[in-house]
Amino acid sequence: MNKHLRYAETDKMSELICENYKLLLVMSRFGLSLGFGDQTVKQVCEQQGVHTGTFLAVVNFMEDECCVPESYREDISVEAFVDYLRRGHSYFLDFNLPVIRRKLIDAIDCSRDDVAFLILKFFDAYVNEVRAHMEYENEVVFKYVYALLEGREAGDYSIGVFAARHNQIETKLTELKNIIVKYYPAKTNNNLLNSVLFDIYSCEKDLCTHCRVEDYMFVPLITELEKKLQKHAGE
Repeated sequence: MNKHLRYAETDKMSELICENYKLLLVMSRFGLSLGFGDQTVKQVCEQQGVHTGTFLAVVNFMEDECCVPESYREDISVEAFVDYLRRGHSYFLDFNLPVIRRKLIDAIDCSRDDVAFLILKFFDAYVNEVRAHMEYENEVVFKYVYALLEGREAGDYSIGVFAARHNQIETKLTELKNIIVKYYPAKTNNNLLNSVLFDIYSCEKDLCTHCRVEDYMFVPLITELEKKLQKHAGE
């Protein structure tokens, strides 16, 4: 049963952001820039070369992650969706996680504190896991999707293989957060540490949402694409 979607193409883009500032991350991952005045979602997307239906599918999912409207697949571009996910990977690997690392170094003293050294080592190991996870998607999963779009077979691989091994990569961030909260000794001024903790909490939530988008939107979308190709092959 279709659910009424909160955001529509006739809504002003600025109103979306004012209602939910976290949609700024979605905008940037679609390559949308600010400065759009009172233009509608459709006007902004068309002006900046972004597929409107795909953008709306994602922002509506962000509004209610427990519900994936049945109609979202009817107006979504697989290419635009993959590009969105790629940009998300770049955001985490090239911007967000490096910023957190720099702030973490500023907030703790790795030269004098064994706990601080272990925290940084734990964080670096985690980043390596995230990089491996996302590079697998970039180099294997997305290439498979492009092959499907070109009508080419990809051997025994299927999106089900990806879904089966798709782990929740934010889990270790939860562990890191708990280590800092429970075991890092208090300093005179905790502003820096509190600030990086806030960033870790935000990154943890963002990664969780990113994985849910892949699990509940991307996987079903590609499953449908596989079925269409199999049907055409059998005709």
